[in-house]
Amino acid sequence: MNILMIEDNEAVCEMMGMFFENEHWTASFIHDGQVGYDAFKKNPSDYDLILLDLNLPSLDGMQICRMIREIDPKVPIIMLTARDSESDQVIGLEIGADDYVTKPFSPLTVIARIKALVRRLTPTDSGSYDIKTTNLLINTNTREVRLYNKEIKDLTPKEFELLVTLAQHPKQVFSREHLLDTVWREPYYGEERTIDAHIKKLRQKLAVAGPDVIQTVWGVGYKFDDSTLKQN
Repeated sequence: MNILMIEDNEAVCEMMGMFFENEHWTASFIHDGQVGYDAFKKNPSDYDLILLDLNLPSLDGMQICRMIREIDPKVPIIMLTARDSESDQVIGLEIGADDYVTKPFSPLTVIARIKALVRRLTPTDSGSYDIKTTNLLINTNTREVRLYNKEIKDLTPKEFELLVTLAQHPKQVFSREHLLDTVWREPYYGEERTIDAHIKKLRQKLAVAGPDVIQTVWGVGYKFDDSTLKQN
């Protein structure tokens, strides 16, 4: 990984350089805002991640972040700020930063944030998933579920099987009786409304990832449809 660190404190850069070296990462250190922006603008594809100080000579971090986003909307940006101000943090995230670290910081904290950000932003290899829709990936062997590229955890066996049944046939409407027969796989003499309870809990767990993908078809049952929903 090649990092561009725009930070006017040379001692901080020197310290981070040692930690980057331990991770076998390369880094370019620039101590002036305008010079740092110009370096990125000249060769934007050279950098895998940007560490950007908020207070810089020539151009401040907010300006640089906006300008970088006009060139590349996807390159990961972590802002470094001495201001422990919630408004600065919110503004930074709103104009395009992916994360922020408040000074003084531990180098290990920065390294951990970088690794977490790269993991979060790296597209998942969908080759290991046997159920794939517009925004959903399911591995039925490992029982891994990703919705809007976010991992969904703690699904119960019945919740998982309900999701698999619906997602295998997008837009198909399943009656409650059909879902009972398919998921429970044996005569079930309880109320069909048990499906409603399971679907409610399943929706709650999926909701942490984005818009609802399970739709109620009133008087009939349920269907899975994410074809018109955008990935976060």
